[in-house]
Amino acid sequence: MDGLSGWLWRYRGRVFLGFLALLVVDGAGMVVPLVVRGVIDRLTLGESGVLEGGLTILGLAIVVMVFRFLWRYFFIGTARRIERDLRATLYDHFLTLSPSFYNEHKTGDLMAHATNDLDAVSRACGFGVLTLADPLFMIPVALGIMLSIDPRLTLYAIVPLPALTVFILGFGRVIHHRFEAVQASFSMVMEKVRENVAGIRVVKSYVQETGTEGDFERSNQDLVDRNMALVRVWGLFHPLITLVSGTCLAIILWIGGRAVIVGSISLGDFVAFNQYLSLLIWPMIAVGQAVNILQRGRASLQRINRLLAEKAEVVEPSAPRRPAGTRLELCELTFRYPGKDGQRPALSGINLTIEAGETLGVTGLTGSGKSTLARLIPRIFDPPPGSIRLAGVDVRDLSLSAYRRLVGYVPQDPFLFSATIGENIAFGDPEAGPEAIEEAARQAGIHDEIAAFPEGYETRVGERGVSLSGGQKQRLAIARALLLDPKILIFDDPLSAVDAEREEFILGNLRSFFRGRTVLLIAHRISTVMHADRIIVLDHGRIAESGQHEELLAAQGVYHRLWRLQQAEQQVNEW
Repeated sequence: MDGLSGWLWRYRGRVFLGFLALLVVDGAGMVVPLVVRGVIDRLTLGESGVLEGGLTILGLAIVVMVFRFLWRYFFIGTARRIERDLRATLYDHFLTLSPSFYNEHKTGDLMAHATNDLDAVSRACGFGVLTLADPLFMIPVALGIMLSIDPRLTLYAIVPLPALTVFILGFGRVIHHRFEAVQASFSMVMEKVRENVAGIRVVKSYVQETGTEGDFERSNQDLVDRNMALVRVWGLFHPLITLVSGTCLAIILWIGGRAVIVGSISLGDFVAFNQYLSLLIWPMIAVGQAVNILQRGRASLQRINRLLAEKAEVVEPSAPRRPAGTRLELCELTFRYPGKDGQRPALSGINLTIEAGETLGVTGLTGSGKSTLARLIPRIFDPPPGSIRLAGVDVRDLSLSAYRRLVGYVPQDPFLFSATIGENIAFGDPEAGPEAIEEAARQAGIHDEIAAFPEGYETRVGERGVSLSGGQKQRLAIARALLLDPKILIFDDPLSAVDAEREEFILGNLRSFFRGRTVLLIAHRISTVMHADRIIVLDHGRIAESGQHEELLAAQGVYHRLWRLQQAEQQVNEW
């Protein structure tokens, strides 16, 4: 079911009705030359019949009008439904994929799949199927009637057509490869635009408008060049078909005209024969268009199928278990990020138990593995089997959705949606009322600042929260986690963008919320973790020290050195 035919089969009823409507239209079109032949022959014999023939053609035109609407409704409507289903399938698949997938794929490329590629598939399933189906009926019927009029004349008319068919089939393969190149170039342009728009402040700060403009111009020109390479191939179809049709018409005018003069065929037959020959021109053009459109759709669907074939690394277990407690155990946890096989593990040999209701502080130098630990516990990345247990159960055996609802995770770099402040706080619980949202904001120390905005909680934050400061974004992310009332809280340096005074105020609010919850409080600043029940110090992916604040200071190790450096920095700032 991965090919175009598979998607069409899902709507086979609508496709079948479209084919029936198309047959009626083509059948009515095939009758018109016969009516014209009869009128001309009667006129040649001096008989009347123009009015009857005109009314018959008018009636056929009405039938064509009605059924042409119907085949458009069924064929094009089916194509739009397939586009809708494929877009939904692709989006749903994106939601299941792991972060490592997005680390390896550019957003612009993924957006091209969801726009340009889907449009190409839609055109193939609609107009492509139509242009392929039309010739299947018109060519044999027209040829059959032409043979009944004059077999010898028909043979002369179709002599050039086999060469055209071979040409079309050969060019189809070239079109396929060149269209894939066009789509890849389009993806690159999309990524350039997305990246530079998202980083426009950096571009302007470093006065790189001219440099990025030149870089985009090169990518843009590459897209034009690849499109022109495709156009040069596709552009040969119509001139060739025009040449073939003109050649056929010249042959028929020469040989057929002589046949009328000598009386071997009637004038009506000659006119009807030429009309049927003209009717054959569109199917021949349609074959070329069908090859082009279907090859493009096939190439795009292959690109989409490659994405759909990507497997998520973090998956729901076959027999999921429900969480039964909040005691976390880390047993010989060693982790290396996907694609980093030759590098040192981000975490190595971590053995740690976090009791239910305990607040564990985690600190260490940059690159020591703090954020990696924060991502592994809620299975943002999958830990090795058996290395992380919740109440004695491997977290990989737990229901993923139930487990994540148990965990409130605030990342180091929070993401806000282009929505209102209230909607961002209530993202995890869209049914939350204004009172619950406001209480979560109070606990996160952001309520007063929100209330000072002209529109309060209805203030729109802009793309990625661009209208807010770094500290405000972090506190909104904290409020979003607190609103869920989680049993396990993981804070990955959530207060790095606020000053020490504001940090102390927020932590004071949170300590009452922490009671009875298992908390992992990760921070570079020791002032954030110093009041935790226990503190561990990570160094090069290993636990270098463990204990309470005073014990670690007395040990004169890494923790003590960090403390002294931060105290000295604070004194300089105060001075």
